[in-house]
This record gives sequence, C-alpha cells and structure tokens, in this order.
Amino acid sequence: MNEMRYQLDLLKAMNQKLSEKERMYRLLCETSDAAYLYYSFAKNEFTTLGKWSDFFEFNITDVRELANLFEMVDEAYVMPLRDVLFLEKNGKDQASVECMQKNKKIWLQFNCHVIYENGQPTDKLISVKNITKRKAQNEELLYMAYYDSMTGLYNRNYFVSQLGEFVRRAKENNNIVSLIMIDIDDFKNVRDGMGMVVGDELIQLFGNFLKEFTKENVIVSHMNSDVFGIAIYDPAGESTVDNIIKVIQKRNKEPYYLVDGQSLSITVSIGVAEFPEAATSTLDLINCAEIVMIKAKDKARNSVHYFDAPVLNEFLHAVEIENKLKEAVHEQNFILYFQPQYYSGSKDLRGVEVLLRWRDNDGRIISPATFIPIAERNGTIIPIGQWVVEESIKTYARWKAQYGVRFVLSINISALQYNEADFVDTLISTIKKYNVEPAEIELEITESVLIDDFESVIEKLKSLRDYGIKISLDDFGTGFSSLSYLKQLPINTLKIDKSFIDTVMQDSATRVITESLINMVKALGLESIAEGVEEEQQYKYLHAIGCDMIQGYLMGKPMPPEDLECIIAGL
Repeated sequence: MNEMRYQLDLLKAMNQKLSEKERMYRLLCETSDAAYLYYSFAKNEFTTLGKWSDFFEFNITDVRELANLFEMVDEAYVMPLRDVLFLEKNGKDQASVECMQKNKKIWLQFNCHVIYENGQPTDKLISVKNITKRKAQNEELLYMAYYDSMTGLYNRNYFVSQLGEFVRRAKENNNIVSLIMIDIDDFKNVRDGMGMVVGDELIQLFGNFLKEFTKENVIVSHMNSDVFGIAIYDPAGESTVDNIIKVIQKRNKEPYYLVDGQSLSITVSIGVAEFPEAATSTLDLINCAEIVMIKAKDKARNSVHYFDAPVLNEFLHAVEIENKLKEAVHEQNFILYFQPQYYSGSKDLRGVEVLLRWRDNDGRIISPATFIPIAERNGTIIPIGQWVVEESIKTYARWKAQYGVRFVLSINISALQYNEADFVDTLISTIKKYNVEPAEIELEITESVLIDDFESVIEKLKSLRDYGIKISLDDFGTGFSSLSYLKQLPINTLKIDKSFIDTVMQDSATRVITESLINMVKALGLESIAEGVEEEQQYKYLHAIGCDMIQGYLMGKPMPPEDLECIIAGL
C-alpha cells in the first residue's frame, strides 16, 4: 500500500513538473514575435503555437495542409520552401529559407529544426518570422554601399569595382574598355551664385540624363561633386565613346529646367582613356582619364581630350614641379630679381618691379610661368607671396640706408593673398618694421584679384591707398571688363600690357588703342607705365604720346640684387 502511494505521489510530481514546463514553453511561444508549427512523427500530427493566427488565416493539422504555405509564397520560393519544410528527407537537422508572400511585399523567414533518435526523426519544429523590416534595412544598406544617394548612379567605390571587373574580362578576352570622365564647367559658380540646392538639383538632372546610357556593357557613376564617369566594355554600335559624347553635347545645347521654373545651360569638359592603350590597371585607367579631363577643363572648356603619352609626360612634369615647390616653400629656396622702371622724359630711375625666381636643388632656374600657376592652384602662393613682401621690403630698406636713395618698390600680389583676412594689417606691419615710407611701396594687381569678391578687395585697396601705399593695375587692356571697373578702382598707376607695345609700331589699330589709353589715364589723373619696351623706336613713340614711364629690356633687364646695387650706387 505504501509502495503504491509512493508511486502515485511520484507520478503526480512528474505530471506537475511536466505541466510547469509546458506552461513555460507555451509562455515563451506566446510572447515571441514568431509563429510556430510543431510536428510529432510518432503521432503524425501538427500543433500551431505562438503568433500563428497573426501570420496565417488557416490552421495546419496534417501534412496535406502544408500546401497552404506553398500557395501563399511566390512561385520562385516554392521548391526552396518545400526542401526546408521536409528537411528530414535529406537527413539534415536544421535549415532556413526566406520567401516573399505572393502579391504582397512581405518577407517571411522559415526555420526548421528536426530532432533524431537512433537516426530516426521524432520531432520537428518550424518557426516563421516576419523579416520585411530587416530586408528593407539590408536593401537600404546595400543601396548605400553601391549607389550615390543624389543621382541613383553607381557611387565611386562600386564603379571602381565594376570597372575592375570590365578590365579583368578585357584582359581575358583581349577586348577594349573605354573610360569617359565628365566635369561640369563652372559648377562652382553655379553653387556659389545660385546656392547649394540649385547645384544639387543640376547634378540630379544631369545624372538622370547620363543614366540613360546604362546597359549591360555600360556603367555610369557620380564620382564626386560635379564629376561623372562612364565605362564601356567592348565599345560598339551606339555604345561607343564618340556616339555617347555626341549625345551628351547635343543634350547640353538645350537648357536644364529646375523645379522652380529656372533654366540652366551647361557645358562639360571630357577626358577619355582606354584599356589597354592608356593603362593596364583599373586605377591607372581612372588616373589617365582624370588627367586629360583636367587638361580639357584648364585649356579649353566644353572640349574633349584623349589620353596620349605627351599628356602623361606633361602631367608627371607638373607633379614633379609641385612636389619640388612644396620643398622650396619650406626651405624658402627662392631669389628676387628686380627690373628698373624709368621716367620716359628724364630717364631717371622711378623704381623697380620685384620679380620672383626659383632655383631648384639642381641649380636650374624654373620659370615663374611654370610654377606660379601651380602655386596658385595648391595655395603655396600665400607663403611664397608673404616671403616676397618681407624679403623685398627688407632689401629695399637696406639699400635706402646704405646708399641714401629713395624710389618705388613695386610688388606683385596674387588674388589669394588679397583674400587673406590679415593681408592689410600684415603688410602695414612689415612696412613699419623696416621703417619704410608707405609711398615707396607700390602693389601691382591684375583683374584676377577682383573676380571673387570685388567689394571686399576694393575696401582693402582703399585702406592701403589711404595709408599712402601706391596701387598699380597690371596687364591693363587684356581683360574684358577693364573699362567697366576702372573708375571704381583706387589706383595710382596703370600699366599698358606688353602685347600692345610689341605691335605698336607695325599696327595702326594698336597705336590708336595705345594713344587712347594714355589719354584716358591722364584724364583720370593717373600715371602710365609701358611694359616690354625693347626698341629705341618704341621708346621714342611712347615718350612722344605722353607715356609717363617705361619698363623693358631697352632700359634694363630683370637682374639680381647685386647688379641693381651697381645702378643704385651710381645715382
């Protein structure tokens, strides 16, 4: 009797324990976001658990009703789903598949787990989760990894990857890959003048147009800012460089219309390089195309340049100069030359123009025409210009103290120097430092100084002139807007460009213009200097028509400080 009671108590305890576990498992299922389908192989019956009714409008009690699951997914996923739901047929214990519901943008993930005993399946649990949100996030991440958000075109990284695949295939099949790099001309002016929103909209419009070229063998990318790339594998038919460029140029003859009704007309600079002619690797091919694109932009906008060996040599030379220039700036490896200016009547020394020279570590003199544009492009012109101002004023102060002479020291100032916020204060501080009179210093400016911020530059020039510093307008007559702003400029002197002096004795039209300029300068109460005077006949003519001063090889070439000292000592 006691033994039977013990057995009953044990059975009761075991049932209670099982009941607690069942409640625990059911609670886990009910609080989960998943739907569950349990199958007992011994009983050959299904049990639905969890959020089943939230997922499906039907129940499953036997194997035949699994067909309801197959009918609700797109046809492409039926066989993969069947393999997962009947996992035991392959002897596997776990697998999953992702399926899209038919006629719905809902993604479901089916996970199947089978338990085996002695090699035979005993239990099977199928879980179903809604993974639509995760799929959307993954697709968004995938899009961000491959595509440019502004235009929908390939981004630079993915474009480089796909271009690399083009190059790999071309190597294997002995084919050609053409790369077109496109830069929108004057895009900075659009963004600065009309705003970032307008600039972005223009990029989108142009990008949408370029997207039309996309084919199996043609990929298009928004590389960065206003630069786009088009790669063509085995160009032929409509997908050739010449044909694509013609279509682009034809489209750009028509304006692009913005959402607010404005219209913008653009031109583009294009560089073209081909594998294997220009380069044999992906990155080298991109570099070659970018080099000729920049060349097209710098030399003749709205043009197309094709890569060839001379272009590469020119680019490599420019890179070499740029690297050496950075070293020269750090070491202040520059020298100053001076070219005299004389009054045309008395031929007395009026002053000198400071000219910069650069002798590299090999002892070669590099022309300013070569390195000044590079210095202006990479910003090193600012420290170079500061050195010129300091060194030239210091040298003049020494001559003044040693020889007791006074004349005008004329210094060229770049546009980037004028844009420096402390330019005026720094210049005045340098003049005071070396105890030089402001009237002994003349700053030479060109039209380029006035392009970016006319009003700000005018204010700085007025401050300098009010302090007593002279202002000279250089290269007058070579720009398009000289007359329109001449009356607004606080200048003392106007320099007539050498291009007029070169032909003034042979061309009657040039003489008319030159005489008109000098008469206008006198009427404005300014002084005139003629640059590039190399012949006695030119000098006599300029003196006869009233030009105040002359500068050129006839009276004195640019010379090092020691040679100028010989002239100063004889005054």
